[in-house]
Amino acid sequence: MPDQVACPDAIRLLVERFDYHRQAYHRGQYNETQLRREFIDPFFRALGWDVDNQKGHSEAYKEVAHEDPIRIRGQTNFLDYSFRIGGVRKFIVEAKKPSVKIRDDTESALQLRRYAWNAGLKLSILTNFEEFAVYDCTKPIRKGDTAGTARIGYITYREYPEQWGWIAKIFSRECILKGAFDKFADSETDKKGTMGVDEAFLADIEAWRDILARNIALRNPEIAVDELNLAVQRTIDRIIFLRICEDRGIEPYGTLQELLSGDRVYQRLCDLFRHADDRYNSGLFHFEEEPGRNEPPDTLTLSLAIDDDVLKTIIRRLYYPESPYEFSAIPAEILGQIYEQFLGKVIRLTEGHRAKVEEKPEVRKAGGVFYTPTYIVDYIVRQTVGEVVRGKTPKEVSDITILDPACGSGSFLLGAYQFLLNWHRDWYIEHLVPVIKEKGATSSEVRALLPPAREGAQRRGRRGASGQHLPIYKAANGTDSRVRSDWRLTTAERKRILLNNIYGVDIDQQAVEVTKLSLLLKVLEDESEETVSRQLTLFAERALPSLHDNIKCGNSLVGSDIYDNLAVLPGIEERKRINAFDWEREFAGVMQRGGFDVVIGNPPYVRQETLGHEFKEYAKQHYAVYHGVADLYTYFIEKGVSLLRPGGQFGYIVANKWLRANYGKPLRRWLKERRIEEIVDFGDLPVFQGVTTYPCIIRVSHGKPRETFPVTEVASLDFSDLSEYVRESSFLVRQDDLDEEGWSLVDEQTGALLKKIRGAGVPLGEYVQGKIYRGVLTGLNKAFVIDAETRDRLIAEDPRSAEVIKPFLAGRDVKRYAPLEADKFL
Repeated sequence: MPDQVACPDAIRLLVERFDYHRQAYHRGQYNETQLRREFIDPFFRALGWDVDNQKGHSEAYKEVAHEDPIRIRGQTNFLDYSFRIGGVRKFIVEAKKPSVKIRDDTESALQLRRYAWNAGLKLSILTNFEEFAVYDCTKPIRKGDTAGTARIGYITYREYPEQWGWIAKIFSRECILKGAFDKFADSETDKKGTMGVDEAFLADIEAWRDILARNIALRNPEIAVDELNLAVQRTIDRIIFLRICEDRGIEPYGTLQELLSGDRVYQRLCDLFRHADDRYNSGLFHFEEEPGRNEPPDTLTLSLAIDDDVLKTIIRRLYYPESPYEFSAIPAEILGQIYEQFLGKVIRLTEGHRAKVEEKPEVRKAGGVFYTPTYIVDYIVRQTVGEVVRGKTPKEVSDITILDPACGSGSFLLGAYQFLLNWHRDWYIEHLVPVIKEKGATSSEVRALLPPAREGAQRRGRRGASGQHLPIYKAANGTDSRVRSDWRLTTAERKRILLNNIYGVDIDQQAVEVTKLSLLLKVLEDESEETVSRQLTLFAERALPSLHDNIKCGNSLVGSDIYDNLAVLPGIEERKRINAFDWEREFAGVMQRGGFDVVIGNPPYVRQETLGHEFKEYAKQHYAVYHGVADLYTYFIEKGVSLLRPGGQFGYIVANKWLRANYGKPLRRWLKERRIEEIVDFGDLPVFQGVTTYPCIIRVSHGKPRETFPVTEVASLDFSDLSEYVRESSFLVRQDDLDEEGWSLVDEQTGALLKKIRGAGVPLGEYVQGKIYRGVLTGLNKAFVIDAETRDRLIAEDPRSAEVIKPFLAGRDVKRYAPLEADKFL
C-alpha cells in the first residue's frame, strides 16, 4: 500500500488538464518540449525540486540539470533531466511525447537503462506524464531485454493522486535527503543478476591483463618483468583511451572495431597509436624524441609481438552486442575506482618466463584495495582548495599548486581538478561574460580579467584583446535562463589549469600512468572530433598536454640523501626498489616559491611490520614523528605538512589510531605545535566498504596554532552532505588541553569531567604497573576466528567443541555504555 501522503492540488489539476486534452496531445503535434514545461516541470516542483534554479546555485550545484549533453556512440544526445544532491546525480528522467507508448517502448527503456547503468545510478524514470515507469538500473543490458525488463514501478496519470505517497517517498527531494531513495533502491530492487559497471569493467580489464601478459611473455622472450608490466598497462590504457574518445565523438566511431577485419592487428593498432601521438601529444602516446621535451619516449611497445586473436578478443568486448558499456557515460570517479582495484595486482614472471598475475604483497597484508569514497574526496577538496581560492581571481589562482604525494589512481587530483574547472567556469560566467556583452571581446576591460597564458601556449576560441584568446566560449545557441548555461571552458583553458595547478607523486609507475590517463580524459570531456582537428589545423597545437612535469614516479618519503652514508652505492635494481625522490629537483619552481598551496590525499595503509629496517633507520634520522612501530601514514602527515608554503592547506583521510596509540605520541607532540584546522573522526563506521579502518580527516594549515579547533565525531553515515553534518555537529577542543599521552577529543565540559576523574582515580596503566599487553594473537585469524554459524555447526558435529570455542572480541566491539556482544568466536 502507498504511504498516506496527501496529493498536492497542483498534481490533481495537472491530471485533470491532461485528461481533458488527452486526445489532442495524442495527435502528435504536441511535442516533448511542451510536455516538459507544462507537465513534467510542475510535477517535480511538487516533489520539492528547484526545477528552475530559483535558489541561484552555480552550474555544478544546480538541483536539476536540464538537457545535460552526453555523447552516445559518437553522437551528441541530451538527458532531459538530471536530479542532483550537492552536485551528485541521484537519478535521471527521460521524457517522451504523449503519443509514445511508454509501456511498450523497448528502445527508450534500454537507452535509459544503458546510460544509467554506466553512470552508476540505481534508479531512473521514463515518462510522458500519461505513463510513469521506474527502472532498476543496477542490472546491465542483456540480449532479449524488453521494455518490461527491470521495470519495478509503473503508474498511469489517473493513479497519481492515489500513488503520490509511493512516488514522494522515493523521488521527493526531502526523502532523498533523508536517505529513503537509497534505502528503497537497496531493498526493493531485485539483486539477482545485478553487477555494477565498476565490477563488470574491472573483471574485463583484469581478464585483458591476464591474456595480454601471457601472450606478450610468450611471444617476446627477452622482455623483463618491469617492461612487461608497463607494456600491458600502456596497451590497455591506450585502447581504453581511444575507445572512450570514439564514444565522445572525438575519434570516428568504430575505428578500433575495423581492426577485427583482417590480420596484422597489432601493427595496425600501432598505426592508430602513432596517429594519436600526432593528435594528442600526451605521454600516453610518445614514441619519438622531441625538441624541448625531456620526457623519454616509449621505445619498447611498438616493437612487441602480440597475437591477433588476443587483441580481437579485447576489441570485440568494446562494442555492441558483446559490450554493455557506454564509455562516454562512465564517470571519472568510477573509472578511478576500477583502476584502484586493478592496480592492486602485479604481473610476475616464472622461471620458465610465463606470466602470472598476483596480488601485491602490501595489498594482501592490508586486506585489499579501498578506494576513497567520492563524498570524502569532495569534502577535503572543498575545505582545502576551496579555502585557498576564496576571494581570488583566475589570475591569482593560476599560481596555486595542489599536490597529492601518494596519488594512486588519481581520485584526489581528479576531484581538485574538477573543482577548479567548475570554479573557473562559474567565475567567468559571473565576472567575464557580462563585460564581454557590455564592452566587447576585444576591450581592455576584458583583457584585465584574463589569466596569463602559459609560456608558448596557444589559446583556442574567440579572440579577445591584443590577440589573446578567451578562456570561455558558448557551446550552443539559445538563452541561459531556463535549461542550462551553455558557456564552456576552452580546451586551452582546461589544459592551462591542469598544468598550472595539479601535481602528484606515486611510488608505483603504473599508478602514475593511470592518474595521467584519468586527468587527460577529463581535459577532453567537452571536446569533439571537430574541435580537436581545428586545434591541430589552425594552431598546430595538439589536443592534450604532456603531464611528465606534473605527475611523477618516486618515493615521496625518501630523498636521495638515503645513499649518503652508504659505503657502497646500490645497483640499478636496488635504486629502482628504493625509488628515492628529490623534491627540490623534481618540483624546483614550486619549492623555490616556498612549497605547495594545498596537499591532499589518502596515504597508503601500510603497517609498520612491512616497512623494513632500511626505511625505519632513514625515518629515524629524518622525521620528527618517528616511532619504531609507527605505521606509514604518520610519515606522510609530516611530509605533507612540511611541503606547504605559508598559509597552505593540508587535508588527509588516515587511520585515527595515532590519536591514542603509543606510536602516535611523537606525531601528537609534533601536531600540537601546528595550526590544526579540524579533525573529523568516523570511529569504526564503514567509510571504506567492507573493512573497518577507523578513519579520520585531519586538516592542518601552515600557520601559528590557535587556542581551539573544531572536532566532529561522526555517529552515522546516514547524511546527504558531510559539510552540513560537520557544521551541525562539530564542537571546539582546546589545543593546549590535549595530552600527548593520548588525545581525548571532547568538548570543554566533558574535558573538565575527565580531568576530575583522572584526579580522583588511578589510571589502569599505573594500577597494573604498565603491564598491559596485546590480546590473543592467533597467528592466522582466517583459520581460527569463526562466525556464529560455523560455531553452531561444529558443536552440532561434536558437542565437545563447545568446551574449546570461546567468544572473541576485538577492540571495535568494546563501546561506551553498551554490553559486550560477540558475533565471532575463537
